[in-house]
Amino acid sequence: MTITQFQYVLAVAKHQNFSTAAENSFVTQPTLSMQIQKLEEELGVIIFDRTKKPLQPTDIGKQIIKQAQIIVNESERMSDIVAQQKGVIGGEFNVGIIPTVSPTLLPMFLTNFINKYPKVSLKIEEHSTKTLINYVEDGTLDAAILATPLHRPNIVEKPLFYEPFMAYIPNNHKLQNTKTITSDDLDINDILMLEDGHCFKDTVLNICNQDIVDSKKRFELKSGSFETLIRLANEGLGMTLLPYLHTLELKEEEKKNIHHFATPYPAREISLVHHKNELKAQNIKALHEVISGVVRGAIAFHDVKIISPTRKSLA
Repeated sequence: MTITQFQYVLAVAKHQNFSTAAENSFVTQPTLSMQIQKLEEELGVIIFDRTKKPLQPTDIGKQIIKQAQIIVNESERMSDIVAQQKGVIGGEFNVGIIPTVSPTLLPMFLTNFINKYPKVSLKIEEHSTKTLINYVEDGTLDAAILATPLHRPNIVEKPLFYEPFMAYIPNNHKLQNTKTITSDDLDINDILMLEDGHCFKDTVLNICNQDIVDSKKRFELKSGSFETLIRLANEGLGMTLLPYLHTLELKEEEKKNIHHFATPYPAREISLVHHKNELKAQNIKALHEVISGVVRGAIAFHDVKIISPTRKSLA
């Protein structure tokens, strides 16, 4: 058994396809397939059920994949220990980010980071919160940027900034003339929201402290785009809530529709999270410092109330 074989197994498990796994491992498919087959022969088990599309691990394969991830993580830990001792900030660095943060945050820090740390090979993936948590816990990602708190025992959370929510209320809406919004003003069935799977939707539900009553909704929307929500609001189909950084990019005419909440402002805590094993500690620290430094000047709100990104039970 070799670490390379375990890395190939993890690649196939991730991509569920031998060809894609080989491409992302920078080897030919015959080479990758042969190494996995050798590992299966040595262990005397079948790791992947090749009759299923997409490829699926067998029951014993799932256990082997889990152990392979631990072994690969620990092998990388060796070089990480040396890098930390030398103070080196470099190497491959895999970071995930949620879709409701990436459009506004990435342009703010990415150029700064890659110019400051040219030895880092930064790879960024956009996923849902649930997927990012799984990837951080199993070692697929070195770190992730998402809404916290998560309350996961194996994950360390390092807050980056606190981003208030803003109400986008178009003309002719019943709340248009309300200068300061409170949660009591909101009707969850009148708020345009992102589709299920986005923690932002759960956060909005927590702000309103209400459940959706489908019978009162005029239509059902499944969208992952704030731009879509804004356009529909402009058409008179409701209002919506937006993260503060997103409002900075609105057209001047649209900015007139932004309303603040009463203090303390409901806000989401955005953090850089990583596994408690502290792999890539130097890189994580560097990324945290760069993002914190850039965002500090963009968000000047202090009197905030952190809203949980996970759905809570109603009282």
